[in-house]
Amino acid sequence: MPDWLLLMWQSLGPLLVGGIKFTVPLALLSFAVGLLVAFAAALARLFGPPPLVALVRFYIWLIRGTPLLVQLFVIFYGLPSVGIVLDPLTAALIGFSLNIGAYNAEVIRGAIEAIPSGQWDAAYSLGMTRAQALRRTVLPQAARVAVPPLANSFIALVKDTSLAAVITVPEIFQAAQRIASVTYEPLVLYVEAALIYLVLCSVLSSLQVRLERHFSRHAVFAEGRR
Repeated sequence: MPDWLLLMWQSLGPLLVGGIKFTVPLALLSFAVGLLVAFAAALARLFGPPPLVALVRFYIWLIRGTPLLVQLFVIFYGLPSVGIVLDPLTAALIGFSLNIGAYNAEVIRGAIEAIPSGQWDAAYSLGMTRAQALRRTVLPQAARVAVPPLANSFIALVKDTSLAAVITVPEIFQAAQRIASVTYEPLVLYVEAALIYLVLCSVLSSLQVRLERHFSRHAVFAEGRR
């Protein structure tokens, strides 16, 4: 067995441990929290009072206009200067959640606005309040519109978790960095890390396709019942 292949085999375990213990949980938790932030921000932009709308627009503008890497540095390395000290995993979770929340807020807002106004009128004609119309009529339809871009943002987030290495979170990429610093074989280790990300994102892409087909079938079924 070639030395480079033996090294990849020996380092596979630590890299997978980094993925299972940190990369995947960090991505899932960040996306879940970010989705809650995004939903609240989208509703605030659409239906909130002007001061709240302005605040949400500023948040989205700030996050989308600055690099994620800089945001992580500000949270982990910058906040201690004002007395706020966070452990690496918490800092990464906050940074990724705020980042994904800003981007997905626009996705959710766009999906809600894509629903024809006639759907709102039909709900109102049945005596629903705006909240009821949103929950029962608009959001189920908006979900079908939002699924593809939201799934894409999750796949992108999985790859972006590699940035957590710069704030010492021991995920896949940092595990590769640590082994490379001992073996002096950065090319082999970084290629191996890239392959693990590639496999993980390929699986997620396959699940995305199935999810989109599921929503499409339900949409066709719903149209057939009308």
